[in-house]
Amino acid sequence: MSATKYIFVTGGVSSSLGKGIISASLATLLQSRGYSVTIQKFDPYINIDPGTLNPYEHGECYVTNDGAETDLDLGHYERFLNRPTSQENNVTTGRIYQSVIDKERRGDYLGKTVQVIPHITDEIKRRMKLLGQTGEFEFIITEIGGTVGDIEALPYIEAVRQFKWEMPDDCMVVHLTLIPFLAAAGELKTKPTQHSVKLLQESGVQPDVLVCRSEYPIGDDIKRKLALFCNVKKESVVESLDAESIYAVPMLMRNEKLDEIVLKRLNLPADGKADLSRWKDFLYKLRYPSTEVKIGLIGKYVELRDAYKSIAEAFIHAGAANDCKVSIDWIHSESILTPEDVKKKLEDLDGILVAPGFGERGFEGKLQAVQFARENNIPFFGICLGMQCAVIEYGRNVLGLKDANSAEINPKTKHPVIDLMESQKNVTEKGGTMRLGAYACDLVENSLAQRIYRRKSISERHRHRFEFNNKYLEKYEAGGMKATGFNPDTGLVEIIEIPDHPWFLGAQFHPEYKSTVTNPHPLFISFIAAAIEFSKKNP
Repeated sequence: MSATKYIFVTGGVSSSLGKGIISASLATLLQSRGYSVTIQKFDPYINIDPGTLNPYEHGECYVTNDGAETDLDLGHYERFLNRPTSQENNVTTGRIYQSVIDKERRGDYLGKTVQVIPHITDEIKRRMKLLGQTGEFEFIITEIGGTVGDIEALPYIEAVRQFKWEMPDDCMVVHLTLIPFLAAAGELKTKPTQHSVKLLQESGVQPDVLVCRSEYPIGDDIKRKLALFCNVKKESVVESLDAESIYAVPMLMRNEKLDEIVLKRLNLPADGKADLSRWKDFLYKLRYPSTEVKIGLIGKYVELRDAYKSIAEAFIHAGAANDCKVSIDWIHSESILTPEDVKKKLEDLDGILVAPGFGERGFEGKLQAVQFARENNIPFFGICLGMQCAVIEYGRNVLGLKDANSAEINPKTKHPVIDLMESQKNVTEKGGTMRLGAYACDLVENSLAQRIYRRKSISERHRHRFEFNNKYLEKYEAGGMKATGFNPDTGLVEIIEIPDHPWFLGAQFHPEYKSTVTNPHPLFISFIAAAIEFSKKNP
């Protein structure tokens, strides 16, 4: 019997039901009982990773400490569990096939015909077990991307079937489905779930638990019916109603005893009590804030809010830490090009965040937002490209560098105050070649950043190719914009501030990646606190 237990989470009927949130919620419940847990995501698309995918296609690309560009669900895993993930926590079909083909080219298969079964499924199973073999975790929860019945998901479902056959006492399957409500009939319908489970069974996989998403309580009769038709115990049919917040889902799953069901199925003691006190405190602050601020998020992908998922969640964490509701005004940077647009859209904000991004579209609108925040003493936070916009705007409008720009936007600019990193100048391939992952940053004594972090050195995650051009550092410092965070090895500028402004900070890194429920990011906490102060002075 294995010391590590494996839980597979599959989805049926529809995509976007929340497999990641159910996985993270179950992990949170097991962790609250003292178990060590991690979650991994297997994505069925052929890209090696989501790093080259358009945010409109896939939402945010999340980055881990070790530099993996991953699915945004890994952000949920970290936010719920308050522990970092890694390269091993996100695997795509592209990576599986690349590994198998590399082995074939090396001759590892000794002339065998390479096939989906057993070679692809063996590689999937090998990846599924990697984290369990570290000895660090008692539970590995594996989310299988896509929906049962998808052609792309078939090798993963087959790997799960083999896994269950090889380790029947150490693994189980949780199947997430939808119970739709038909208004015309006035009733909930179980047939889609029955068909979804039947598809799983045709692949040789019997789910152990059904988690049923629904807009209305499903009741005992429906649970009994699903148990009968799906070969699942009635007590293993779990109701998952729409929640006010994703952070309420662990409590809803606790009420449905999902953690107890899982522990009993895996022959582990389920009589201990889960310690969810910190989670309850967070939810209380989330539900009953004493104040509210309005933050403008200026970006170019605001039509798909998942493109800025980690920032939105970091605002929720920081809001709770400040006993404050953070209302985000999603503002497309292309919509604020004229002074009239700027005033109309930004004058009622308590804080302005200029979001990360790539490319020229919407760039000038971001500069307008920076200028408005700077000139009107509105708390300003720039992340990655947002920080670079702050540098460019200051160069143009304060330092007199009228042509100041980024070499990304205008390669022929006379004043490339933002330039391509030296290490990037010979890079030709796009995927996985940016400055990625966690890097150290030394903070300047008595700077805003140093006061916020309360330490001299920090580590933050990056995802960029361009940087502050240090040839202009002396001119900026003399003109009132200070560099207050530097990489100790390369001297790269990581943080800029305007000391004469109430709260103006730009970070080349992505602090949002490290914000969690129980450990909100200090920069976001301080930014929201500054927005609260601004709102009091400007009611």
